[in-house]
Parts: sequence; structure tokens; C-alpha cells
Amino acid sequence: MSDVFKQTESAVLVCFGVLLITSFTSIKYTGFASPQNGISITSDSSDLMPGNNTRIVLIHGAVSDGSVWNKVIPILTDAGHRVIAVQLPLHSLGDDIATVERVIELIGGPAILVGHSYGGEVITNAGYNNSNVTGLVYLAALAPDEDETGNDFFEQLPEEYLKGFTENTQLDSAGFLYFNPNKFHELFAHDVDPAETDILAAVQKPFNQSIGMEKSGPPAWKQLSSWYQISENDHLIPPDIQRNYAERMNATTISLNSSHASLISHPNEIAELILNATKASDSTL
Repeated sequence: MSDVFKQTESAVLVCFGVLLITSFTSIKYTGFASPQNGISITSDSSDLMPGNNTRIVLIHGAVSDGSVWNKVIPILTDAGHRVIAVQLPLHSLGDDIATVERVIELIGGPAILVGHSYGGEVITNAGYNNSNVTGLVYLAALAPDEDETGNDFFEQLPEEYLKGFTENTQLDSAGFLYFNPNKFHELFAHDVDPAETDILAAVQKPFNQSIGMEKSGPPAWKQLSSWYQISENDHLIPPDIQRNYAERMNATTISLNSSHASLISHPNEIAELILNATKASDSTL
């Protein structure tokens, strides 16, 4: 009987293994981090050629992560695009650029890069001289020129904006910056449901303050067509500074009566801007 039991047990294990493998190979990544590459895949990883040719790479800003795109992603994927939301380490500008470059290589071209807030500085560098990248979309974002730093941006801030940063942020023992969770709604997303911003404050991803001292490289916006969305009610990046960025890069520009978190409070308008950028990209291929 023991031999029969062992044979039966082996058969069950084999069947279980087949079922397990089958279930894993059918998984679609829908906003969860892939342990192999630290990115969020928002379509079936085997579906490399959806209906529309241009891929879309989404890059979050400081103190947030790839989940901030959860309202925009379904609109883009429903339009037939393959989308990846990058998870930036936020340890250094160099690491963040390298992370995006790996994602661009993974997803292939042609690809549009979309950067929110600090993510604009990342796409400015990651898209430079990259043959897979065909356009850039900035959302209430930094868009530095060569040799400019994050600290240069802070030197431009009006006193009330600078005060908002200095009084409502704190550093941990390793120099990583957090927003005061009690002020997160007011600073980051005052036009979003407070219940939602409470969650964003709790899961915020800290930002290494040393990034502010790193110089940006040659800007991709001097090479590529660019789009810029200005948030007119932004409490973090003044709208006038956003306008200066947009004008300097000669970007196609839209304005929204939005907080800094336009991708959360105005997902339909943001998705439309991104899709318009991809259509322009497709027309040049």
C-alpha cells in the first residue's frame, strides 16, 4: 500500500505543479511591481504588439510611486497602448535615469515618456539620444536645461512656496525627505478626496535630498517634440515656473485648474493629452 500511496502522491504533486505553472503564466500584471525589474506592467507581458504602435512609459515624481497613475492607465490601455509605470528608486538622479532607460529598452520603441513633477527631470535625461523615444510629456513637471539642478529650482521659488517646503517636510537619518502627512492634502492634492490623499501620505516614497545637488545632462526636449500640462492651482511648483519651462522647450501646452496631482484629479484630461502625443508620434513614423 505504501508504494501505491507514493505513486498517487507523486501524481498529485505533478498535477499540482502543472496547474501552478499554468496559473502563473496566465497572470496579467495590473499595477503590481514585478520583482524581477522593479516596474509595474499594466498589460499582459506576452502582449508586446497591441493595436497602437507607440508605447507609453509613465514616470512618477518625488514622494510618490507608480500607483499614482492608476486612474490614467486604464484609459491608455483601453486605447490599445502598451503601458509601463516605472518605480523609481529615488536614491539618486543617476539611478532613476538608468531605471527608466532599462524600461525603455525593455518595452522597445517607439515610446512616449511621461513625467510628473520630478519625473520631468528624469525623462529630460533618459530620453536624450535615445532612438526608441519619440516624444516627451510633462505634467506640472521640472524640465531643466543642461547643468541645472533641483536646488536651482528651489532658488526660483516665491517665499510662500519655499516656506511650504521647509515647514512641512522632514528628513530621516539617511537624508531622505518626507512630506508632513497632515499637510500632504494641502500641498500635493488639495482637489482630491482627503480619504485618498490620506492613503497617498501614508504610502509616500521618500526622496533623497542629495538629488537636488545633481546636475541635469543635455535635455531631450531640445531633440524631441514635447507637451506640457500646467497646473494653475499648484502649491508645490508655481504655475509661472511651469509656463517658463513650457515656453523654453516650445511645448504644446494645456492648462488645468488643478493641484500638483493633476494625474489624480484630472485623469481624463491627462490621458487625452498623452494620447494626442502618441497620435502625433505615430504620424511621424
